[in-house]
Amino acid sequence: MTEVKKLEINYKTADDFKKFREVGNQELWMVNELEGNMMDADIESPFYGIYVGENLAARMCLFKKDDVNNDYFSDATDYLVLWKLEVLEKYQHKGYGRQLLDYAKTFGLPIKTAPRLQAAPFFIKQGFVPLEYNLERDLNENVYVWYPAEQ
Repeated sequence: MTEVKKLEINYKTADDFKKFREVGNQELWMVNELEGNMMDADIESPFYGIYVGENLAARMCLFKKDDVNNDYFSDATDYLVLWKLEVLEKYQHKGYGRQLLDYAKTFGLPIKTAPRLQAAPFFIKQGFVPLEYNLERDLNENVYVWYPAEQ
Protein backbone atom coordinates (compact mmCIF):
# COMPACT_ATOMS: atom_id res chain seq x y z
CA MET A 1 0.00 0.00 0.00
CA THR A 2 1.21 3.48 -0.81
CA GLU A 3 1.30 6.22 1.78
CA VAL A 4 0.76 9.96 1.73
CA LYS A 5 3.99 11.83 2.39
CA LYS A 6 4.68 15.46 3.14
CA LEU A 7 6.76 16.70 0.22
CA GLU A 8 9.94 18.62 0.87
CA ILE A 9 10.46 21.94 -0.82
CA ASN A 10 13.50 21.15 -2.94
CA TYR A 11 14.61 20.80 -6.54
CA LYS A 12 13.79 17.08 -6.70
CA THR A 13 10.17 17.83 -5.83
CA ALA A 14 10.12 20.65 -8.38
CA ASP A 15 11.35 18.19 -11.02
CA ASP A 16 8.64 15.70 -9.97
CA PHE A 17 5.99 18.41 -10.34
CA LYS A 18 7.08 19.15 -13.90
CA LYS A 19 5.61 15.78 -14.93
CA PHE A 20 2.16 17.05 -13.98
CA ARG A 21 2.38 19.92 -16.44
CA GLU A 22 1.60 17.57 -19.30
CA VAL A 23 -1.73 16.62 -17.75
CA GLY A 24 -3.46 19.87 -18.53
CA ASN A 25 -4.44 23.09 -16.82
CA GLN A 26 -1.46 25.26 -16.06
CA GLU A 27 -3.09 26.46 -12.84
CA LEU A 28 -2.53 22.94 -11.52
CA TRP A 29 1.21 23.19 -12.03
CA MET A 30 2.89 23.86 -8.69
CA VAL A 31 6.49 24.30 -9.78
CA ASN A 32 6.36 28.10 -9.56
CA GLU A 33 5.07 27.94 -5.99
CA LEU A 34 7.78 25.46 -5.05
CA GLU A 35 10.62 27.36 -6.65
CA GLY A 36 9.37 30.58 -5.08
CA ASN A 37 9.57 28.99 -1.63
CA MET A 38 12.91 27.18 -1.98
CA MET A 39 14.83 30.23 -0.85
CA ASP A 40 13.20 30.09 2.60
CA ALA A 41 14.48 26.92 4.26
CA ASP A 42 12.25 27.52 7.29
CA ILE A 43 8.96 27.42 5.39
CA GLU A 44 6.78 24.42 6.14
CA SER A 45 5.76 22.59 3.01
CA PRO A 46 2.01 22.58 2.28
CA PHE A 47 2.51 19.87 -0.36
CA TYR A 48 1.62 16.20 0.04
CA GLY A 49 2.00 13.37 -2.40
CA ILE A 50 1.92 9.68 -3.12
CA TYR A 51 4.87 7.95 -4.72
CA VAL A 52 4.57 4.75 -6.69
CA GLY A 53 8.09 3.43 -6.68
CA GLU A 54 10.25 6.46 -7.47
CA ASN A 55 7.46 8.30 -9.31
CA LEU A 56 5.26 10.99 -7.79
CA ALA A 57 1.82 9.76 -8.88
CA ALA A 58 -0.49 12.19 -7.03
CA ARG A 59 -0.13 15.48 -5.21
CA MET A 60 -2.07 18.18 -3.40
CA CYS A 61 -1.52 21.44 -1.60
CA LEU A 62 -3.18 21.48 1.83
CA PHE A 63 -2.90 24.26 4.37
CA LYS A 64 -4.69 25.48 7.48
CA LYS A 65 -6.57 28.78 7.61
CA ASP A 66 -7.47 30.55 10.83
CA ASP A 67 -10.18 32.94 9.77
CA VAL A 68 -12.65 34.12 12.41
CA ASN A 69 -14.79 35.86 9.79
CA ASN A 70 -14.75 33.16 7.12
CA ASP A 71 -17.75 32.88 4.84
CA TYR A 72 -17.54 29.11 4.43
CA PHE A 73 -18.00 27.60 7.89
CA SER A 74 -20.24 29.45 10.34
CA ASP A 75 -19.30 27.19 13.26
CA ALA A 76 -15.52 26.95 12.69
CA THR A 77 -12.66 29.44 12.59
CA ASP A 78 -9.98 26.89 11.66
CA TYR A 79 -10.35 25.00 8.40
CA LEU A 80 -8.20 23.46 5.71
CA VAL A 81 -7.86 24.66 2.14
CA LEU A 82 -7.30 21.87 -0.36
CA TRP A 83 -5.77 23.14 -3.55
CA LYS A 84 -4.45 21.56 -6.71
CA LEU A 85 -5.24 17.90 -6.08
CA GLU A 86 -4.08 16.01 -9.15
CA VAL A 87 -3.23 12.44 -10.12
CA LEU A 88 -1.11 11.70 -13.17
CA GLU A 89 -3.19 10.07 -15.90
CA LYS A 90 -1.46 6.69 -15.81
CA TYR A 91 -2.17 6.44 -12.04
CA GLN A 92 -5.82 7.52 -12.17
CA HIS A 93 -8.64 5.19 -11.06
CA LYS A 94 -6.38 3.45 -8.54
CA GLY A 95 -7.63 5.26 -5.42
CA TYR A 96 -4.78 7.77 -5.03
CA GLY A 97 -7.01 10.85 -5.18
CA ARG A 98 -9.33 9.34 -2.59
CA GLN A 99 -6.31 8.45 -0.45
CA LEU A 100 -5.13 12.07 -0.48
CA LEU A 101 -8.62 13.28 0.50
CA ASP A 102 -8.84 10.68 3.26
CA TYR A 103 -5.51 11.93 4.58
CA ALA A 104 -6.74 15.53 4.58
CA LYS A 105 -9.85 14.43 6.51
CA THR A 106 -7.71 12.92 9.31
CA PHE A 107 -6.97 16.44 10.57
CA GLY A 108 -10.59 16.61 11.74
CA LEU A 109 -11.15 20.14 10.40
CA PRO A 110 -13.64 21.34 7.78
CA ILE A 111 -12.15 21.47 4.28
CA LYS A 112 -12.75 24.00 1.51
CA THR A 113 -11.80 23.34 -2.10
CA ALA A 114 -12.60 24.68 -5.55
CA PRO A 115 -12.22 21.76 -7.97
CA ARG A 116 -12.30 21.94 -11.72
CA LEU A 117 -15.80 21.28 -13.07
CA GLN A 118 -14.93 17.83 -14.40
CA ALA A 119 -13.63 16.84 -10.93
CA ALA A 120 -16.78 17.93 -9.07
CA PRO A 121 -18.47 14.47 -9.21
CA PHE A 122 -15.37 12.93 -7.61
CA PHE A 123 -15.49 15.40 -4.70
CA ILE A 124 -19.23 14.86 -4.22
CA LYS A 125 -18.61 11.10 -4.07
CA GLN A 126 -16.06 11.77 -1.31
CA GLY A 127 -18.59 13.67 0.83
CA PHE A 128 -18.00 17.25 -0.30
CA VAL A 129 -21.01 19.48 -0.90
CA PRO A 130 -21.18 22.48 -3.23
CA LEU A 131 -21.92 25.87 -1.72
CA GLU A 132 -24.38 28.16 -3.42
CA TYR A 133 -22.29 30.49 -5.57
CA ASN A 134 -21.65 33.91 -4.06
CA LEU A 135 -19.93 36.35 -6.44
CA GLU A 136 -18.24 38.38 -3.69
CA ARG A 137 -17.03 35.39 -1.70
CA ASP A 138 -16.15 32.88 -4.39
CA LEU A 139 -14.37 35.01 -7.03
CA ASN A 140 -15.25 32.72 -9.96
CA GLU A 141 -14.57 29.53 -8.00
CA ASN A 142 -17.07 26.74 -7.52
CA VAL A 143 -16.56 26.09 -3.82
CA TYR A 144 -17.12 22.68 -2.26
CA VAL A 145 -16.85 21.95 1.44
CA TRP A 146 -16.51 18.91 3.66
CA TYR A 147 -17.50 18.79 7.31
CA PRO A 148 -16.01 16.31 9.80
CA ALA A 149 -18.49 14.03 11.55
CA GLU A 150 -19.74 15.27 14.90
CA GLN A 151 -17.78 13.76 17.75
